[in-house]
Amino acid sequence: MKHLIFLMILLGCYSEIGSQPSSAAGEYLPESKISEIRSFIKGKNYNQDLVVFINFKIHSGKYRYFVYDLRNDKILQKAIVAHGEGSVIEKSGLLKFSNTDGSHQSSLGKYEIRESYSGKFGKAYRLDGLDETNSNARKRAIVLHAYSCISDKESAAPACLSFGCPMLSKNALQQTAQYIDQSKKPVILYAFY
Repeated sequence: MKHLIFLMILLGCYSEIGSQPSSAAGEYLPESKISEIRSFIKGKNYNQDLVVFINFKIHSGKYRYFVYDLRNDKILQKAIVAHGEGSVIEKSGLLKFSNTDGSHQSSLGKYEIRESYSGKFGKAYRLDGLDETNSNARKRAIVLHAYSCISDKESAAPACLSFGCPMLSKNALQQTAQYIDQSKKPVILYAFY
């Protein structure tokens, strides 16, 4: 009987260890991507404490857009974000990416979030691509903006699609705008897969 109790206690301990929640960032953001951004911005004229990540590996109906506090290693905002309609590979659920104008595909890489303007979707931010994979962002008019079809809440249903822009809900863009507009230096957005 003592052995059985000991075994139950031991198993209980192991099940508790196995059920420990992962860190909030680790669940959504690989440490390698956070480290990569830290190295990229170090010593450059970018905000050193704040970065925006888009993890395109996550289903589009789930949170995959993150405003991240590099100083305190924590997620400040989670949101749904759309990808380009041209990025969808039918039946496979995988995505493809392009830097080509007219492809309607999302582009991977690091972007500098630039000036805001008021356009047909309301407030939006121009994006300058900093990598070969997204260098045509401005020419393609790839901007960070809101659109009414994007939900504030996670869903099993996929998010609506864009022409390649990262689209947020109106509420999510308003929250992001507070972070971007308060920053004295440009904020980096990093889209990865």
